[in-house]
Amino acid sequence: MPLEEVNVELLPSFCPMKTSKETIKSAIAMYREEHVKRIYVPATITEKEAYENVRGALMAVRPRIKEIIEFAKLVNAKKLGVAFCAGLQDEASRTVTFLEEAGFIVASVRCKCGATDKTELGVAEKYKIGSPSQFEAACNPIVQAWLLNEAGTDINMIVGLCVGHDMLFTKFSKAPVTTLIVKDRLLGHNPVAALYSNYHMDIIKSQKRL
Repeated sequence: MPLEEVNVELLPSFCPMKTSKETIKSAIAMYREEHVKRIYVPATITEKEAYENVRGALMAVRPRIKEIIEFAKLVNAKKLGVAFCAGLQDEASRTVTFLEEAGFIVASVRCKCGATDKTELGVAEKYKIGSPSQFEAACNPIVQAWLLNEAGTDINMIVGLCVGHDMLFTKFSKAPVTTLIVKDRLLGHNPVAALYSNYHMDIIKSQKRL
């Protein structure tokens, strides 16, 4: 139902359609802006093309890597950036191969790029994973973003960056950022599994810092 036809009297008091109607209208107006439209329309086309009728049933037919490839083609991207975690080097390599075979120029940057000890970035020694007294290279998402900015990438993708580091990478990337792989050390990079598993409830609900 269009926004202007919504009967707000039927909505609960906390519903944004009732409490933030002007905000919603202002946001909708943004989709007319060219810099928004050039991403939103291809994204919606990519969503549509991710489904096909197969033997009478509407089914998903594309994995995320294929959706990213097709989206990048729709926005006429030529050079793609891959910011990856050292722990997912193999997955990053496979990603780069797929992208190059699809015809893109690819620039990739490893998280430890810069060879900077964690203490130089304001992290106390006790938070090193290994020996506090030994050199431990820090993840460096700002360097990753800036190097891909220098490379002139059209779209950047995250392959397994740590929670928080992914936020900094996105913040400092000039190109739009999407995520191919979300890091989940415990669940083999499949975080949604914890939402459905009773085996992990105690961990999720625990207030204790491990």
